[in-house]
Amino acid sequence: MPWTDAQVLACFKMPTGLTITGRSSSVRNVFVAAILPVTRPTADEVREVLDIFGLDPTHLACSYCGDTASEWDHLRPLVEGGRPTGFPSSIRNLVPACGKCNQSKGKSDWRAWMQGQARLCPGKRGILDLQSRVERLERYEKWANCTPIDVESIVSPELLSRYYAIQEEILGRMRDAQAIAQQISAEIRNVNTLASRAAAGSSVTTLGSRET
Repeated sequence: MPWTDAQVLACFKMPTGLTITGRSSSVRNVFVAAILPVTRPTADEVREVLDIFGLDPTHLACSYCGDTASEWDHLRPLVEGGRPTGFPSSIRNLVPACGKCNQSKGKSDWRAWMQGQARLCPGKRGILDLQSRVERLERYEKWANCTPIDVESIVSPELLSRYYAIQEEILGRMRDAQAIAQQISAEIRNVNTLASRAAAGSSVTTLGSRET
């Protein structure tokens, strides 16, 4: 079966994060994650979460869509506007998820995202038991009773200011590096273009000589 160009190109996807500034959100996320406490759960806490979702610990399923889970996702995001929301990394803010749902959800409100039309979200994919999954997540939230930490009321403004100033300095240097990277890339492209044209001209000359 002959494939059209559109069909062939549709299966290809360039890797993400090919620019330095494309990693800016990762830097902000790491700066927030570094200052928030990480609480490891007890076996009983994990058991309670599994019971809420009706899951088998040897065959975890995504809380959002039911596919095989590959990770645990923060139900409430850790970062908003480059600053901590106060929600922690703990079993009271983490649910089993598949990669598709985790990437699609991002920092969105989980309920609006699940029932919305974002790419790869459960609502868009037509998950049949969507409402029951929403209800289970609501039961999980009630059990978790996760209260965000008010970071700004705990940490001195001067210390936070110094911390975020370093973050902005790093992001600024990343922007500088990206500008230089574009100049370097342009020079490399120019050399490659000239080399390709020279190679093409040589081929034409050789072909003409053979025909003679």
